[in-house]
Amino acid sequence: QVQLVESGGGLVQAGGSLRLSCATSGSIFSSSTMGWYRQAPGKQREFVATITSRSSTNYAESAKGRFTISRDNAKNTVYLQMSSLKPDDTAVYYCNAVRGGIIYWGRGTQVTVSS
Repeated sequence: QVQLVESGGGLVQAGGSLRLSCATSGSIFSSSTMGWYRQAPGKQREFVATITSRSSTNYAESAKGRFTISRDNAKNTVYLQMSSLKPDDTAVYYCNAVRGGIIYWGRGTQVTVSS
């Protein structure tokens, strides 16, 4: 019964900010590593950031200094705060959860950054 639902995507100007949310259901959230990935048209899905159950974080080089991943275990929600957005950040952003060797994916939310 694990579900991941992304929200917060939209259109933003270059240099602007946006916060994505991933709401989950089920009992696995607090013990799961959560992540954000993105996929632009014609490109492979790529890693953006992860956060463990103890809130250790990891970022793609392109995200360092601009994006922040966080989690609220009480709300079963993970966030991606994005700042200084660039047109190259335009993509569908996907939330995932990893636990016990199983990977769960959300359906994605579109982020479009205008130049």
